[in-house]
Amino acid sequence: MNPVVTAFFDEATFTVSYVVRDPDSDACAIIDSVLDFDNAAGRTATKSADAVIAFVRAGGLKVEWVLETHVHADHLSAAPYLQRELGGKIGIGENIRVVQDTFGKVFNEGTEFQRDGSQFDRLFREQDRFAIGGLSGFVLHTPGHTPACLTYVIGDAAFVGDTLFMPDFGTARCDFPGGSAEMMWQSVQKILGLPEQTRIFVGHDYKAPGREVFAWESTVGEQKARNVHIAGNTMEGFVQTREARDKTLGMPKLIIPSIQVNMRAGRMPPAEDNGTVYLKVPVDKL
Repeated sequence: MNPVVTAFFDEATFTVSYVVRDPDSDACAIIDSVLDFDNAAGRTATKSADAVIAFVRAGGLKVEWVLETHVHADHLSAAPYLQRELGGKIGIGENIRVVQDTFGKVFNEGTEFQRDGSQFDRLFREQDRFAIGGLSGFVLHTPGHTPACLTYVIGDAAFVGDTLFMPDFGTARCDFPGGSAEMMWQSVQKILGLPEQTRIFVGHDYKAPGREVFAWESTVGEQKARNVHIAGNTMEGFVQTREARDKTLGMPKLIIPSIQVNMRAGRMPPAEDNGTVYLKVPVDKL
């Protein structure tokens, strides 16, 4: 069976969230949700997540999973808010522990910050299986962008997070702590080993030069034939291209708040003794 996929595009962060539904039941999963964040004011909002909630409720759907493809550096996750409103288990890759250890040091988190992934309900490993109603899904560990990146393969659909973009845009950056262009190449090959008709759903779209509309769905076959970083390339050529491009990129504008929140499964750091939550800014660290 193949899932019914509904996309929600957040233009402020160029993020695509998905509701993935079992066509034969009311079961669904939500992948890569967005919590709105005004960085200048330090203020959160739930407009993006509320659109997902409205869709789920209007369809009488039951959320079984709230899934993260990785610890996002460009937007805050709304997973706890969605779980509170709709239910479901929050899942991510088991290498979240590596990310937590790395950024726990960057942000000088105290011992109260657990680095064992216990903030999440499920830590997935390579080839782990899960169900959405009668749909069967499995997990591919696809590091390169981050150590914890996963691809969720559900029926004929693969949700690749930031590993692949649309064919005319290529692949994600590999210069974050724990990233690797070599690992990215290997992860892409793993994804492209799926059947050619497999639908690829990407985590972001930035509109490649010359393209006028946002897009987020392609196929394995299209990626093999047309991905500007992959098609006709070798690992050595890819690594050279990827690393050269990464040197030209600035940090995502929401990386400081996003990492602190997302490594906690979308929860804010504990409030201080005045009842206010604060996010740290490490100086000259990233």
